[in-house]
Amino acid sequence: MDDIGRLDLNLLLLLDALQEDMNLSASARRLRISQPTASANLQKLREFFGDQLFVRTGRGMKPTPFAETIADPVRQSLDILRRDVVRKTRFEPNTSDRVIRITTSDVGVMIFIPPLLDALREAAPSMNVQVVPVPHDLLEKALEQNEVDVAIGYFPDLTGPNIMTQALFDHSFACLVSAHHPVINEGLSLEQFLAADHIVINEQGRSQELFERRLHELGLSRRVRLHLPHFMSVPQLVASSEMIATVPMSLGVWYQNAGIKVFPTPIESPLIQLRQFWHRRLSDDPMVTWLHRLLGSLLIGKDPALAFSEGYSSPADRTG
Repeated sequence: MDDIGRLDLNLLLLLDALQEDMNLSASARRLRISQPTASANLQKLREFFGDQLFVRTGRGMKPTPFAETIADPVRQSLDILRRDVVRKTRFEPNTSDRVIRITTSDVGVMIFIPPLLDALREAAPSMNVQVVPVPHDLLEKALEQNEVDVAIGYFPDLTGPNIMTQALFDHSFACLVSAHHPVINEGLSLEQFLAADHIVINEQGRSQELFERRLHELGLSRRVRLHLPHFMSVPQLVASSEMIATVPMSLGVWYQNAGIKVFPTPIESPLIQLRQFWHRRLSDDPMVTWLHRLLGSLLIGKDPALAFSEGYSSPADRTG
């Protein structure tokens, strides 16, 4: 019983089937093998283990005490193979319960996740999404160590040789102003922009750097009154003050009815190229391949700033 090389998978499948069927013919049919092949494989099992394993009775077969002791370990081993090995070679989204692990910014959560969840509801109803927070300097390592399946957003430093990437769409910036602002009503001039107090978001994303760089290139500066670590509180602060916040266009569209007016930036806005990223090692994972194709079909060339005209609603539009 020491020569494990003599014990192939087909023998274990027969052993497991016999534990359930207690009938050699029934197990042969289940495994789609002939009765002589099943008999020959049972003999190989008996020789390998040095035990009869199953003995004939008037009502079929009965396992020996030794066969009963190995039944659970054999079944558990086969279950592991089916779950963790075979599953990786075949992916069926309509029956899968795998978790999709995504890292993105807080704006990305609002923009990318709703259409993804809508698509999963139809194509993969048992799958769910986990948004994993990962610092930008650790993102490549997180992808390499399989802590996340995909990163979506603006990650200009994610350029390692084993990082795969696909462009999704470009979009620009917009300025948020209170709908009740005493001066800024029908439009936003450069003079008004420079004279106002500003909210600047210093979140982990790099997109804000693009706008700051454009201002510097033009020799312009603005008066920053408030620095924030994330975007989530921006709409409330803008709506209740006279400050301006310059944000990705998608965020502006999302909150355009929440007591806020959205204006184009008074300078030519830099474009943000948003992409999806994954590690080369996951290219052979059917689920990850399916996910990339799904995200591509949802997002390539489709600026989510236009999504609301296609059926999505902002928080301000939702009632009850």
